[in-house]
Amino acid sequence: MAELLRFERVVKTYRIGSVEVEALRGVDLSTDAGEFVAVMGPSGSGKSTLVNIVACLDTPTRGRYLLAGEDVTRLEDDRLAAIRNRRIGLVFQGFNLLSDATALQNVELPLIYAGRRRGRIDRAMDALRAVGVADRATHLPAELSGGQQQRVAIARALVNEPDILLADEPTGNLDSVSSGEVLRLLEGLHGAGKTIVLITHDPDVAGHASRIIRIRDGLVTQAGPSAPREAAGANRAASGAESGIR
Repeated sequence: MAELLRFERVVKTYRIGSVEVEALRGVDLSTDAGEFVAVMGPSGSGKSTLVNIVACLDTPTRGRYLLAGEDVTRLEDDRLAAIRNRRIGLVFQGFNLLSDATALQNVELPLIYAGRRRGRIDRAMDALRAVGVADRATHLPAELSGGQQQRVAIARALVNEPDILLADEPTGNLDSVSSGEVLRLLEGLHGAGKTIVLITHDPDVAGHASRIIRIRDGLVTQAGPSAPREAAGANRAASGAESGIR
């Protein structure tokens, strides 16, 4: 497979008053086209900063970020915005749908930003069909369940046919049934050839990916195949029993 995403010794430093904080401390990682990768780490590990750089919402202080072989590290803001709109599909924990726009209108937004006019409604409807909520096209977000809202958000992320679907804690606001539906949808998209980068702190969610990259204290600590979900669940249950967790 062709390499799609690469970090080379990526460092990100923030200044808080007179103090410098290194959120990422020399991260090396890569993802091939067609992979389903989970980036997993606790709060404060640096995974949110990593997401922002992958999504072209932020840039490294040092090091390089290459997307499909293009070094996007030092691009101007307008070029980064174009890459973000056309090549990266973003899915957030909080859905981020416009409350006064229908599901169809929400999905149309990336096409409007990209300047597409012809076939826009048809394309947005195709995206809603792909995630199973075409029958909710005229509904406002408040008229949809959490799982349906997240499906609309995924349709919006897919409508421009991006290189990468970047899902940041996509099940964080969902119940277990809706979470399972969204994760099965992501698995189906991966099966159809979509590259997915999933950000999570939850081992059960990460277990749906084919590979897990673990990050802690701004460094990648482990990168390898994900364990079978049944085994992962058994290991956590045993760990909880040993520590007195119920």
